[in-house]
Amino acid sequence: MENQFEYTNELAGKIALVTGGTKGAGKAIAERLLNAGATVIVTARNASESLNKGLHFISADLSTSGGTHQVVGEVLSKYGRLDILVNNMGGSETGGGGFAVLTEEDWKTSIQTNLLAPVRLDRGFLPQMLERKTGVIIHIASIQGRLPLYDSTLPYAAAKAALINYSKGLSNEVSPQGVRVLTVSPGWIMTTASTRMMERIAASSNSTVEQATQSVMDALGGIPMGRPAHPEEVAELVGFLVSPRAGYLTGTEYVIDGGTIPTI
Repeated sequence: MENQFEYTNELAGKIALVTGGTKGAGKAIAERLLNAGATVIVTARNASESLNKGLHFISADLSTSGGTHQVVGEVLSKYGRLDILVNNMGGSETGGGGFAVLTEEDWKTSIQTNLLAPVRLDRGFLPQMLERKTGVIIHIASIQGRLPLYDSTLPYAAAKAALINYSKGLSNEVSPQGVRVLTVSPGWIMTTASTRMMERIAASSNSTVEQATQSVMDALGGIPMGRPAHPEEVAELVGFLVSPRAGYLTGTEYVIDGGTIPTI
């Protein structure tokens, strides 16, 4: 999907970090902030060959305390501060089968990746934001925090629900001191990985990619917009929320799911 908007230099002079910023929505968010004039650092375990040359890459495993300390240290040492933190890294690697097949390690891994990694990064970068009385923290959660899919992603859903709760609590504490904290909860996003998954489902079920995509939407209870989100659409929301135009917004969860959640 091509960008449809003209970006100004509204983030010029800002230093931003996007975790999990080498692919999918994270990559789109990083490029959106870069296009708005920010200096953007991205982290992931491995670099991507298609990574935008304008992005600064740090290799780290943020599911560990050591990885978090490494990133915080490198960013503050090289750039002196951080203005925008987008905690985008997350995901689930648990298999299907529901609660009974989930192991202790499944729960620990999901909580480390989806909850404790952003908590650690916030703890590392907040002191200098509070000292300067300015900064924006975005937590990328998921509609599974409200609409859990128990068969294969229950630990992920539980961790994202905790992240949404934590984000609200943190905003209540630090917003009076000049730091805005917001949550973005996407629904299904059609990333490259999602496209490949649809191709695998289609091949295994002897159906088309379109039919496989519809079957997943049906499993979610339907998407009124009729399609998953494009990564750039999530990035556009984040780009607005971290900008001066959203200066009065804090403590709020923004759901971007094409209408998937059927309740208010």
